[in-house]
Amino acid sequence: MSDSGSQEAPKTRIPRPTVGNKVTVVLGAQWGDEGKGKVVDLLAQDADMVCRCQGGNNAGHTVVVDSVEYDFHLLPSGIINPKVTAFIGVYRMQKYTYIAARYTHTVDGVQEQQRQEQAGQNLGTTKKGIGPVYSAKAARSGLRICDLLADFTQFSERYKALAQQYQSMYPTLKIDIDGELLKLKDYVEQIKPMVRDGVHYMYEALHGPPKKILVEGANAALLDIDFGTYPFVTSSNCTVGGVCTGLGMPPQNVGEVYGVVKAYTTRVGIGAFPSEQKNEIGDLLQTRGKEVGVTTGRKRRCGWLDLVLIKYAHMINGFTALALTKLDILDVFTEIKVGIGYKVDNQTIPHFPANQEVLQRVEVQYETLPGWDSDTSAARSFEELPENAQKYVRFIEEHVGVPGKKSRMEVQELMSSFLN
Repeated sequence: MSDSGSQEAPKTRIPRPTVGNKVTVVLGAQWGDEGKGKVVDLLAQDADMVCRCQGGNNAGHTVVVDSVEYDFHLLPSGIINPKVTAFIGVYRMQKYTYIAARYTHTVDGVQEQQRQEQAGQNLGTTKKGIGPVYSAKAARSGLRICDLLADFTQFSERYKALAQQYQSMYPTLKIDIDGELLKLKDYVEQIKPMVRDGVHYMYEALHGPPKKILVEGANAALLDIDFGTYPFVTSSNCTVGGVCTGLGMPPQNVGEVYGVVKAYTTRVGIGAFPSEQKNEIGDLLQTRGKEVGVTTGRKRRCGWLDLVLIKYAHMINGFTALALTKLDILDVFTEIKVGIGYKVDNQTIPHFPANQEVLQRVEVQYETLPGWDSDTSAARSFEELPENAQKYVRFIEEHVGVPGKKSRMEVQELMSSFLN
């Protein structure tokens, strides 16, 4: 009742939006290079929209279609399908202006050199300028696509201020400010037709007609800025939370979450790697798997599959299924080891260590499984795999607690689960 005693008119309630379309998410469950691009390319064959939600051009996804190899760094792997709409999320779009300014690459290199000189060890970054970009974002001095497309005079002033800030921090840094601004001004008209308000665009896609929307994560769980093997990580959230913050969408629209797992473990660059094999086993995995980084060209470090870190990735991401890749690389082994636990100072620990120095001291507890010593490269169904290969897959499923969607082995099942 109002003060005068009359009854108040009922307030108009804004209708709560229906859940709408759900997205299928594909994420790396290790240190990257698990084969996410291949899984996305398979799923994208019947998708309407494929999105990237975080990271930068430090990611590298290789896809081979009709004997042509494509190496993607910024674009979603599924863009090869001419029927899909490719969408690069807001975090990635915010950084494009910075990536176009080549001095961030130089800053990244200078920072790496300083780390090496001061601490005797760098982070092993790709030197693509990703760290400086995210640092500027957190410092609230970053430049975004919306700034570039708004008032170019104001954008230029902010650009100059940021460049001068970097020059004061790194006296050897040379920046052609006027030249870079001319290039950026030319980019405006090229970029403008492709830019949309990300939150509104995603909302319309989620709440419009039925759509099959696929999200491709870059990097992987153990490279996540918050949950990865810090400080040897990337600068973005590569876990499922990055889907919501990167695309500006609510968690209720996240549907299936596929964790892509390589049948062994690899890592590029520096940082703890408990199951690494610095021996003929690691060399054989590297050679057979052609383990060379797409972005850097560096050889990948190789080791046995580590289920402790896969379970850790599952705790964070809540995988609904696993896509197991490169199983055939293990075809030549008579015995295969799988990491199932960690000990530190001879004490079993129930979790994945957050501290890098502790992780360096981890002693991996292995279970040895019989190999299958036969060629599986022609197998196109799970049933066609040798018995011991099937047991290997089942062992992974049981220990992680997530059913597998075996890449190449159960493609039809993977596709049907996406369509349903």
